[in-house]
Amino acid sequence: MSATIDNRVYDELEALEAILIEDFAVKHEDGVPRIIETVVHPSTGDQIDQQYVCLTLEVKLSPDYPDTIPEVFLRNPRGLDDKLLNNINSRIKNKLDRHIGNPIVFELIEIVREYLTACNLPRGQCAICLHGFVKGDVFVKTPCYHHFHSHCFHKHLVNSRKYYEEEMDKLPNWQRAQAPEYQQTCPVCRNVVSFDEKVLEQAPPPVESLDAPPFRLTPEMKALQRSMSEVLERQIARGGVVGMGDDGPPLLTITTSADKEKASTSGTQGAKAEANRAVPSTSAENPEKAQPYSGPYRICVKRLQSSREARTRTSWARRSAVTRLPSPDAPRRLARPPALHPPA
Repeated sequence: MSATIDNRVYDELEALEAILIEDFAVKHEDGVPRIIETVVHPSTGDQIDQQYVCLTLEVKLSPDYPDTIPEVFLRNPRGLDDKLLNNINSRIKNKLDRHIGNPIVFELIEIVREYLTACNLPRGQCAICLHGFVKGDVFVKTPCYHHFHSHCFHKHLVNSRKYYEEEMDKLPNWQRAQAPEYQQTCPVCRNVVSFDEKVLEQAPPPVESLDAPPFRLTPEMKALQRSMSEVLERQIARGGVVGMGDDGPPLLTITTSADKEKASTSGTQGAKAEANRAVPSTSAENPEKAQPYSGPYRICVKRLQSSREARTRTSWARRSAVTRLPSPDAPRRLARPPALHPPA
């Protein structure tokens, strides 16, 4: 951006600050105004609680503004659908093309406010029941500008309080005393809200829920169920579903480098000794009795015990051989030939 700024820009900023007062911000870079942001609401006079939609208008000034077109962005829309946002963007683009060379920010704000005033009704669906908002619906607007049918929002608050109490009952007394108190929250963004549940309880159900036909499975939904069922069966067969056919994690086997060296030298001997001492299986006599677990941990323990027993037997054999050797100073005796006994 050039070091010098057109005086018309400063005049426009002063006028905007005097008119808007609140919800208006200017971002500077190197002392030069770069971005203008303002939160636009519908015109409802002094009835602020009747403002159900809003959005943030961001205007990024070009280096040669107002002789060139600025960049305009619609951010953080609340209660607005994509169709309405596209209409606003088209109207803004036409306005910019026709008014090159003139300060245009205030007129852009008025365009957005005009659309919001004409469509001061939440668009889209209730995030709880997934029904739209139509004429005759009783709904609420949270401070974070999320909209719900009053009937649905009351059910949400009742269920959230019930869940909180159930979780508190699971805690010991000392943890229950330190736990935070229950607070109402927005179902979408979890911001803390405050509503009178008794007033919400009196609201009627959504209009679309009363006029909606009974639910019926369509052929498309049945086909989707079959395909998803096949996927689930494959996942279960491969052990990809937690908690289904799972007896728990396998036993942990901890080995060191020394254990690996011992296993490599004595593993074969230990396996043979284990096979020789094996008890014949009784599964044929009692087929209903489950076989004992022989996982990797127990196999390692058995091999280690076998190797220890083999080393112990070898050590005792060596000691016995040493004790049977004759002393060098002892007199040598001729071995007697074995006695021959005549057959009876």
